[in-house]
Amino acid sequence: MAMDPSLNVHGQPLEACSIDPLTGWYRDGCCNTDEHDRGLHTVCCIVNEAFLHFAKDAGNDLMTAAPQFNFPGLKPGDQWCVCAATWRAAAEAGSACPVDLEATHQRTLDVVPMELLELHAV
Repeated sequence: MAMDPSLNVHGQPLEACSIDPLTGWYRDGCCNTDEHDRGLHTVCCIVNEAFLHFAKDAGNDLMTAAPQFNFPGLKPGDQWCVCAATWRAAAEAGSACPVDLEATHQRTLDVVPMELLELHAV
């Protein structure tokens, strides 16, 4: 069964995650996804230093700008749609950052239990 592409983890309309910096698989400000998004960039995070360093150590440097990919580089406090598996791994390692559930896509629930998201909800 196909899911509505724009519902959050509560089954409500997906809210915007970040316009500045502009985030999302589609760079539309929302954590929408499709079958081409292998990383499932669906968790709307308020990144912090612990998470940014966890991601970098895991091979995903979110702090360094990559203009060729329209990526500004993130600093603590920025909101960004991150990969569900990366966020879950960070949470399990004690390096989770806060999550905006209203802006987190329901497909996240394929990877991250709701209870874990709620522990870190803003």
